[in-house]
Amino acid sequence: MHRKAHSNMAHKLEVRNLRISFRTNNGTVKAVRDIDFTLDQGQTLAIVGESGSGKSVTARAIMGILAGNAIVEAGEIFYDGMDLLKLSEEEFHLLRGNRVAMIFQDPMSSLNPVMTIGKQLTEAMILNGKAAQKDAKQEYKNKTALLREAMKAASGAEPAGMDAFLKSMENGSKLAKGYDEARENLLHARSEAANLQILLLGKDCDAVQTSARELKEYCQKSRHEFLIPESDAAFNAQAEAMAQAGAACKDESGKAAAEQALAPLKAALDAAALLEQPDFFTLAYYQSTGKALPEYQNIAQLNELLNQEAESAFFGSFRKDAAAAIAWSAEKSRAAKQAFLSGTEDFSGIFDQGDCSPSLLKSEQERITKLVEASIDRLSIHKDSLAYTLPSGLAAAIEKYLDGLKLLKKYGEAKGKKKDKAENVDLPLLRENILLLIRRVREAYAAELGSGAAPDREAEAAALVRHIQSQCLKMVHTVTPAEARRRALELMEEVGIPDPQRRFKQYPFEFSGGMRQRIVIAIALSANPDILICDEPTTALDVTIQSQILELITRLKEQRNLSIIFITHDLGVVANMADSIAVMYAGKIVETGTAEEVFYDPRHPYTWALLAAMPDLDTKDTLDAIPGTPPNMIFPPVGDAFAERNKYALEIDFERQPPMFDITETHKAATWLLHPDAPKVAPPKTVTDRIARMKKLEEGHHD
Repeated sequence: MHRKAHSNMAHKLEVRNLRISFRTNNGTVKAVRDIDFTLDQGQTLAIVGESGSGKSVTARAIMGILAGNAIVEAGEIFYDGMDLLKLSEEEFHLLRGNRVAMIFQDPMSSLNPVMTIGKQLTEAMILNGKAAQKDAKQEYKNKTALLREAMKAASGAEPAGMDAFLKSMENGSKLAKGYDEARENLLHARSEAANLQILLLGKDCDAVQTSARELKEYCQKSRHEFLIPESDAAFNAQAEAMAQAGAACKDESGKAAAEQALAPLKAALDAAALLEQPDFFTLAYYQSTGKALPEYQNIAQLNELLNQEAESAFFGSFRKDAAAAIAWSAEKSRAAKQAFLSGTEDFSGIFDQGDCSPSLLKSEQERITKLVEASIDRLSIHKDSLAYTLPSGLAAAIEKYLDGLKLLKKYGEAKGKKKDKAENVDLPLLRENILLLIRRVREAYAAELGSGAAPDREAEAAALVRHIQSQCLKMVHTVTPAEARRRALELMEEVGIPDPQRRFKQYPFEFSGGMRQRIVIAIALSANPDILICDEPTTALDVTIQSQILELITRLKEQRNLSIIFITHDLGVVANMADSIAVMYAGKIVETGTAEEVFYDPRHPYTWALLAAMPDLDTKDTLDAIPGTPPNMIFPPVGDAFAERNKYALEIDFERQPPMFDITETHKAATWLLHPDAPKVAPPKTVTDRIARMKKLEEGHHD
């Protein structure tokens, strides 16, 4: 159970003070109550608790797929600097599935029963590819227009090098497109060569001949100056020999000849696939000068020669002009940020005289929106999520506040169920949500303006040029059905689906439960997400298959450096895969820490109960069931929600909610048993015996 250290890691995801309720006919269910947690890059966070504890609601909030009757009362969910709760659906659509993906409990609920697995894997790739092209085109257009405008403002004249820069971007994109198409065919040729290698082990000579013909076509389409030149006589001979051997393959001797011809061709394809890619933008500039390419031994040397020439002749001076433009844009933004701070200094006083009128609030919303939009440095490639999302977030928060006022006015004097509608309105909280949004931006702006760090504008200019170049490459890259198929087959192989070529054409009902879950994982990984949320992915599977899926998820995390949130009701499931654990009960996190801390030094009675209920092959003792049932969250308990089921509960547990007590820097628990004045209570013997067995087993593994 040894895990990576958490120190010096940036948080990939941070949840702060999240509070979510659901409107129902019986009242408002308090599903998630003021929870906080972080997820670090390359780490696995397990969220553990019984059904109804708020685990899945938290996951759905991160994905932006809460039910229509959900109310996000408070909180923030930060991902790479963006508050996900403040994003519009259009903005969230760019993240969901692409950068944050989710695997659900029942794989059949995620799969279309009347569509082949291959179609389901490739469809999203093709659609996402088109969307990426569209977004890249818009970003390229915006950034180059802003750069031209800023260069003109900074120098006081039309930017002399801008047209030449755009021309090199345009021509470089064309060169990249031709290379991209040839390399994609090269990768198809490699894939077909691997498939042919397998077919030669069988008895189907017709399939061998068909595969050999396809391989020949891919080899012809993969010819390119910087991959496999047309003049490569050795490759020409190898490709022709393979084509002839494949066409003549009708018996065992024909297979032997085909195998012999395939080996050198496959080696040549593998070598070409590993070649470094040329710098198409410096190449395009060099070609525009009319000079012949210099002599070079390899692509790395060519790139170095081209960069030296382009840097001294054009890009060096252009980058200096771009740096001046960036400095002008940043200074303009700084002045507007100072204006924002001055213009919002007294905003909190808007509620000093009680509830604010709708007209005044709307007027203030428009004024603040203009201030913050003016303060955004749109030339910067680093988006300030707090500022970008303030207009939409403020509009939503004010709308909720005004809706609350209407409900109070309409139902404040009513009786029965109608009165419940008014009682569920928390105006102080709604006011605080409005003020919090502005306070966050003010704090960020004050910290930025107060920083004495001198920015490296030349480095920023270089980063901006690279960003514009990356958008050019995305603009010309089209995900074709053939490319999507190749990538889908690679994914199927990666997640452990045997014979992917054949199973690509099958339907979900032709797969076992474990294989379906592997397909769902492959679909989730198809867009290369940063974060993978696994919502009870093994619950519907038998124990053996559970273990295989857990091992697969752990392996994929290591290979892809994924950050994972793993939701489960079974603490034992995550024993060997979690880096940190958050134990949830009745919408609150009651204990959190590293896996070692929660398993070997649990402090909350609910964590003790979960450990005692874990299946254990090393003992014949009866599992301890947790007595009672979770509380009705329409009427949450005033004190500790677990008190009624907790035989160690103190009198104060029924009167006040316990705060989070620090045990170590990473280990915390919300139980009054940790108060200095509380009686000393040890975990039950069942739990201490289990911990001793786990430690012994762990030591045995390391011996």
